Amino acid sequence: MPAESSPLKLVLQDNVKAAMRAKEKERLATLRQITAAIKQVEVDTRQDVDDDGIITILTKMCKQRRDSLSQFEAAGRDDLAAIEIAELAIIEEFMPTAMTNDEVAEAIKAVITEVGAASPRDMGSVMNALRPKLQGRADMGAVSGLVKAALTA
Repeated sequence: MPAESSPLKLVLQDNVKAAMRAKEKERLATLRQITAAIKQVEVDTRQDVDDDGIITILTKMCKQRRDSLSQFEAAGRDDLAAIEIAELAIIEEFMPTAMTNDEVAEAIKAVITEVGAASPRDMGSVMNALRPKLQGRADMGAVSGLVKAALTA
């Protein structure tokens, strides 16, 4: 009796099938990397990954691609950089819509008020409350800087 699959996982499976039918080798390879990463987490944790878990996996994969991209560009390896750009574009198709800077700022203000944060010492509690709301929709490194700036102001 398998558990009900997450909607995002079903979308990914449908995209794998479509890429196979269309013989899109590069797209299929990237989609298989995504499904392999999800399967790895499921095997490690011995439970099905929900949509939030998949977003966390995709966020990590995007970060890895961006890091590799900057390394390849710095080394002048445009051939490898092009591969990373293509993979990143495919992975980002399955990410939630990114928040605007104003939306991120509003979320930070709301959480600071909600948590009652007053100084940089409260940054951990603010970030812990923000993470589930912004995961996959904003760069958490940049959010961290914005929270720090808001709490020191």
